[in-house]
Parts: sequence; structure tokens; C-alpha cells
Amino acid sequence: MGRALQSSSLFNESLCSTDITNSEKTFCDVRKAIPVGLAPWTPDWIIILAAIHREPGHQPKEYFETNILGARNIIDYADRVGCKNIFFMSSISPYGPTPGPTDESALPQPNSPYGISKLAAELILQGWQKESSDRRLIICRPGVIFGPNDPGNIGRTIQAVRRGYFFYPGDRKIRKSYAYIEGLLESMDFTMNRFESFILYNYVEQQTETLEDLCKIIAEECRCRPPRFSVPLSLLVPFAFLAQEITGGQGPLHPARVRKAAMPTHIVPRWLMDNGFRFKWGFRSALRNMTQTTPI
Repeated sequence: MGRALQSSSLFNESLCSTDITNSEKTFCDVRKAIPVGLAPWTPDWIIILAAIHREPGHQPKEYFETNILGARNIIDYADRVGCKNIFFMSSISPYGPTPGPTDESALPQPNSPYGISKLAAELILQGWQKESSDRRLIICRPGVIFGPNDPGNIGRTIQAVRRGYFFYPGDRKIRKSYAYIEGLLESMDFTMNRFESFILYNYVEQQTETLEDLCKIIAEECRCRPPRFSVPLSLLVPFAFLAQEITGGQGPLHPARVRKAAMPTHIVPRWLMDNGFRFKWGFRSALRNMTQTTPI
């Protein structure tokens, strides 16, 4: 889990990258007071990537400690060093379930500790931004992020399709929004170079595919057979529990992940669309770009 704080300068391209676990970076635990001397200069931007998000694996209070205490400690650090610009990597989780098209105008209805704590952090940071007219705050709500060496949901789906053990968890026609890492970085550059004092935007690729179409694209690019069968959740979830028992909790099939795979995520990046952002990546082109770095 990476409870990280990054401070960067857009002008001299200096970067102080921090983390709680990676020994190659400066140590920082955002749950605790952040020392003024963390970076050797006054940062122009603080980019908050701090999160624990994997499900299963964490207690509810851990999400609140990281997101709420983290937000408070970071704005305190920003005030003490005189940084006026914060970029917060949030999540689409504050929206809650999104069975239909959902853009930034939707009322947040988080239904998990992760989503609730992310929304609380957003509100804390918005309060900080409103205290002074010369402060800037950008909040990005990305969908499921994937890229080379992806250990997350899409990476697991790719491996399951390749190895022939992927089954559609119920309805194969549910929509699944996704965010390719290269496009996410391009959106960060786009928003940080604008002029608005506050921006809240979704980042997913412009086209939202069905789960079936995503799996067909994976199969075509990996030259393997696409999944054929749908299994009702009423059968797949108990099977996932059994698989966890057999593997001692080490297998890729987990009940929480099965339920997550069956949940639609239909996010619309309306702010970016309305403000002229150029979307460069579809799912197929993203997979092909990934293979240039790491074979799928």
C-alpha cells in the first residue's frame, strides 16, 4: 500500500517522491505530521497519491486514517511551507454504484469505507482551497487504472482470459469504465496547466465498453479464446469461498473480487470532454501500447 506524498515543480521539473514502504524514495507517512524539511525546496505542487485501496485486505479504519488524517496533515504541511497548489488523486468510489452514465454532476453516494473516506478527504481539501483565492485544487476521480505490470482488476482479468479460467460473473453486458495510465498522466498535465482555481474531473477513457467486449478484445490481442460462459453470482461467490479455502487464501479467485467484477461502472469524463481534452486511448490501443513495455 502506498501512502505517498509527492511534491513537484512544474517549472524546474524537480521532484521529491515519497512513500511509506519504498526505500528508494523519501520516507513519509501522511497519517502523521509531515516535517517541513521533507523536500529540499518549496514545492509548487503537492500531488497526493496516498491510498490503501485493495479489497480485501484492510480494516475500515485504515481507509479513514490514510484519507482523512492524510488530507489534514498535507494541508497543514502545505500551509507551513507556503505551497498553494494541490492535486488529489481520488476515486470514482464516492459515486457509489454507477449502473448508468455518471458524470461529475452526479450526487455522491459512497457505499464503502474507501469511497466514504475519499469523499471526506475531497471535502477537507475543498475547505482548504476556499480559504484563499490564490490556492488551486484539482481533484481527479479515475476509474479502474491499468498499465504495464498491472496487479489490479484489469491485469487479473487479462491473465484470467489468457489462461482460460475467466467466467462472466452474471451479466456479460454490464458496462466497465477504465483508465489507461498514459491517458491519466496526460489528463493531469492538461488540468495542471489550466487556470481554474478548482477542478473536479473524472478520468476514464471516452468509450465505455461492455465486459464482454473488453474480454473479446483481450482474447483477440492475446490470441486466445474469449470466455464463453456466464455463471450466476449465487454459484460463483460460494465457489470463490471454496477456492480460497483450498488455496489458503492465496488464489486469484476471491468473493470480494468476484462481486466487484459483477458491478457495473459507467463513468462519463464530462469535464474533460467539455474542455477540449484529447482522448488518445481506447482499450485495444492501450493493450497494444502496454506490450511495447511489458508482454501481456
